Amino acid sequence: MSTPAANPAKGSITAWERRQIDASNESGRVPVVFVHGLWLLASSWDPWRARFEDDGYTTLAPGWPDDPDTVESTRAKPEVFARKSIGQIAAHYEAVIRELTAAPVIIGHSFGGLLTEILAGRGLARASVAISPAPVRGVLPVPLSALRVASVVLRNPLNRHRAVPLTYKQFRYGFGNAVTESEAERLYREFSVAGSGVPLFQAVAANLNPWTQAKAHARNPDRGPMLIIGGQHDHTVPGAIAKSTYKLQRHNQAPTEFIIVPNRAHSLTIDAGWREVADAVLAFVNRFVPDPDRASSDAA
Repeated sequence: MSTPAANPAKGSITAWERRQIDASNESGRVPVVFVHGLWLLASSWDPWRARFEDDGYTTLAPGWPDDPDTVESTRAKPEVFARKSIGQIAAHYEAVIRELTAAPVIIGHSFGGLLTEILAGRGLARASVAISPAPVRGVLPVPLSALRVASVVLRNPLNRHRAVPLTYKQFRYGFGNAVTESEAERLYREFSVAGSGVPLFQAVAANLNPWTQAKAHARNPDRGPMLIIGGQHDHTVPGAIAKSTYKLQRHNQAPTEFIIVPNRAHSLTIDAGWREVADAVLAFVNRFVPDPDRASSDAA
């Protein structure tokens, strides 16, 4: 990991996140930091955390700034999600990571995948995995299905400053199009929350703004190994976006790999087939963290 630097977001670390940091540091094991995306909470990673801890890692799943603890609590105050920018969210995760005593593996989904690329590009990752990552600057394809999903927010300029929820119909199209109706209904009920409009506006303008916060330093020699994963039937981040992300990241000197998971959509980290994806991610990570006990002795 690169040399720690002063970070103004350090004060944003919650007591809940502090407990995760302390438990990780006390474990002496390699940490895995999970980064959730838009319209989800950190709790969406709970099964993944158990899977990785069973394999010897210690795990953390910080939230975005001001995230409520539960899906139920978001229904009462959805406005807490509003006005969270990519830069603000990335700074929060960087603050958490810099409190760790060992360089982590970073795994993110959707906008969490974009954030993973940003954090890895800052030299903060031992290895990283971006699953169905939202596009950073330099990723050019914008398939019609991705525009349809993004239009939920982008069709009204005032949504930039709002928290925007998905209707079930929108969730079915954007996340649950490759699962049964009953499973899509369950996923919507258990996982879907409002999302900040800012990141979508930032991402859609990224290639027009050289100072955009949606920019990853893909060539940083300290980026570490990276895996990009796409879902064959993903409407929100179609395979063309995932493949373009891979082409951008493969210019790095570290290993960069790409997988398309057949017959899966944007819900691939939370639906009934999540373990298939988690096992593929774990196989990649284990190649670069070879210690069978996952013990860590290096300082961050």
